[in-house]
Amino acid sequence: MHFCRLFGGTKGDDEAHTYDATLGRGGAAQGTAGADVFGRAIAIVRRRVLQKARAELSEVAELTVPPRDAKAFEVPAGHFFRIVSVEGPQVGDLNLWNAHDLTERFYSGKTRALHGTHLTTGDRLWSTFPTLRPMATITHDTLDWYGWDEDGAGVHDIIGTRCDPYTNLLLKGTEYHHCCHSNLTRALAAERDLPLEEAEVHVHDVMNVFMCTGYTRDTHQYFMKASPVRPGDFIEFFAEIDLLVALSACPGGDCGASHSDDTAKCYPLDVEVHRPLERVLIGWQSPPPNRYSRSHGTG
Repeated sequence: MHFCRLFGGTKGDDEAHTYDATLGRGGAAQGTAGADVFGRAIAIVRRRVLQKARAELSEVAELTVPPRDAKAFEVPAGHFFRIVSVEGPQVGDLNLWNAHDLTERFYSGKTRALHGTHLTTGDRLWSTFPTLRPMATITHDTLDWYGWDEDGAGVHDIIGTRCDPYTNLLLKGTEYHHCCHSNLTRALAAERDLPLEEAEVHVHDVMNVFMCTGYTRDTHQYFMKASPVRPGDFIEFFAEIDLLVALSACPGGDCGASHSDDTAKCYPLDVEVHRPLERVLIGWQSPPPNRYSRSHGTG
């Protein structure tokens, strides 16, 4: 059970302007501190509106992320994007940035605190301080049936960081250049024409899309097991703000065995960007940055 799962907000009298986003595996009840404090301040489109919007979509872009590599792409606010399994079980490492300001990026720790260790339909991906607002909302997840298995594992975690060449060098004594950290760095550098060292500082802890993970019951250590994802499965996001997205097809493949090398069988991932009908989202606006004064007790 996720005790601090936070959703859109309490319902008001005017249903057309309220945001009932209690979509996930166990939301905060109406009237709880989470809903009352954050609901109106970070208003998002209600479940019914999002479901109606996604019912009539037009695909506007598609790309393929090769195995052991990454690509970056933009998604305008108010659009949907899907990450799709196409050939075999493959995990993806996801980074999000504000398309106009790379310093505003996905904050996995705060998202974990507000929603839980693993994400599914209705959960939101939050940005870093000082903006702290939803960047994207998960609107569909074909793996939501998985729930929690006998080992306590679930899919789409935000507890692992990302495989990286620094840790790999410490553990194995060899350099490997296709860890997700390096893949994401190259993708961001190429998309924004940045030097690698400048791009690297913007790469951050990820959402592990399709990954199956948990904590051991005895030692509470992080573990991975083979992902249940199969061709045709997908996870879908609604862009709350203009997004720059980077996705790495992890060198671990389904992350059930080998990692950070070329041993595992890996597959590509497809990305689709979809535009809803304009009339469906009339009146919708991107959430504003957090309104905290930033005085920090000095004013």
